[in-house]
Amino acid sequence: MNRLIIFLIVVAFAISCTQNFEKVPDSVLIVLKKSGSNRVELENVIKEFQSKENALKLKAAYFLIENMEDKGFARFEVSDSDDNVIGFSALNYPDYNSMTRAWDSIVRFRGKLHQQKVEFKYDYEIISADYLINNVNQAFEVWENNPWTKFLNFDQFCEYILPYRSTNEPLEDWRSYFEKDYSWLKDSIQDVNDPVEVCNWINNDIKSWFRFDPRFYEHATDLGLTEMVEGKMGRCEDMTNLAIYAMRANGIPVMSDFTPYWAKSGNNHAWNAVVGADGKIVIFMGGEANPGHYKLNQAKAKVYRKTFALQPESLAAILKKNEEAPPYINRNGIVDVTREYVPVSDVELLTREIPDSIRFAYICVFNTGEWKAIHWSFIEDEGMVRFTDMGTDIAYLPAFFINGEIIPAGNQFILTKEGEVEENRPEVDSPISLKLISTTKRVTKETTDFVEKTFLKEGETYELFYWDDKWISSGKQKAMGKPLLFNDIPSGAMYWLVNTIPTKDRPERIFTVNKEGNLTWW
Repeated sequence: MNRLIIFLIVVAFAISCTQNFEKVPDSVLIVLKKSGSNRVELENVIKEFQSKENALKLKAAYFLIENMEDKGFARFEVSDSDDNVIGFSALNYPDYNSMTRAWDSIVRFRGKLHQQKVEFKYDYEIISADYLINNVNQAFEVWENNPWTKFLNFDQFCEYILPYRSTNEPLEDWRSYFEKDYSWLKDSIQDVNDPVEVCNWINNDIKSWFRFDPRFYEHATDLGLTEMVEGKMGRCEDMTNLAIYAMRANGIPVMSDFTPYWAKSGNNHAWNAVVGADGKIVIFMGGEANPGHYKLNQAKAKVYRKTFALQPESLAAILKKNEEAPPYINRNGIVDVTREYVPVSDVELLTREIPDSIRFAYICVFNTGEWKAIHWSFIEDEGMVRFTDMGTDIAYLPAFFINGEIIPAGNQFILTKEGEVEENRPEVDSPISLKLISTTKRVTKETTDFVEKTFLKEGETYELFYWDDKWISSGKQKAMGKPLLFNDIPSGAMYWLVNTIPTKDRPERIFTVNKEGNLTWW
């Protein structure tokens, strides 16, 4: 009899659970099936909010779980060209210059270095029910109980307050830490309905103890809260994450935007933006500059916004299993917001002969000595591609991405301020002479003895290249304190003057020359 009762109880419980989980969205079930032994933790989150009959919190929990598919902690190590981890740590050096010198010396022996992902722990395999339940409850608490959050609808709440992580950092309870740390907020601000003012107060505090350090450019593993609090420094990605933790923990709707690569200088960048009470986005830099006081002066070809929600039309979402794509744009959680920042124009081109099984083409900018992809397009019939919302007055190269390499898919071109495509094609039959004083944009000056000043390192050798589907050398010259003169150079091309001693940052910029002999740097 006792066994029968126990059996009936178990069956009733199983039926109850099945009935409840029949209502779980398919998108959530997909993640549950992937979660293995950790499935019970995710199911306990769902049961918690089902039992409390809180439909909005249950919907929020579903949002977190269904978008958890690609989320997790990523650890990176510096590796050589053969993907061998070399044990290089940027923080073993006292400053950026000493780190760069060490990096350059290793490159001479080991070849090009890069950051390689060596570990990835999916959230759905390790996250606990308590962590997610507390995250949902705390997020709702600051949304419902702070006057500066009243204008946020549920969708905005889900993107800008609710997420438990920002990038691929270690999971920590940053909500409790920053909610306690800024418990004085309501007693300090003048306009309790203005999230931008609240953002200023918190960011001023962050500025007092956290700073940017360029060594972290080569520390690609995102810092967790504990590392930030203890080390008090990081790269721009860490700074934006820190601001997101502090702001969202107090109900301030903050996000992170980024450019994969600057268009007329080296490197890339990420920064923050806050949603004002009027719904408008105001940019700032966590730990550096407040909303209304932050400027992005570099040329921007493409800007993306990071989202927690998976984007079904993103490149990452539509790639087939064996297809590859360039870094930064191969993400499931980004949306294109370039037109919010700069004038844009669509670019339509015909690609060259398409390699077998290639479905996508890319558009690249020149950054740290390489063409790097920042946007993509399906290849339509007869090789037509369309790159949407491209920043204007910028040099571009259409390309394929094959075996990890950028392969030209068409002629290099300038997208003018008017949105016109002007191709740069070398004209061998119309040679020119080039007098060069620098590898980057510089102002020409004359000394008192009328000798033109140069910005080249005396005694070092420089090489001039022009682009014709690849960089072709036009010769080398040693700098001797006066301008370098290169004769019989094809006209109409894109040019690049480089120091033959390789460096990590490769700061030299490309340039064009007009009919009057004036240089324009790109």
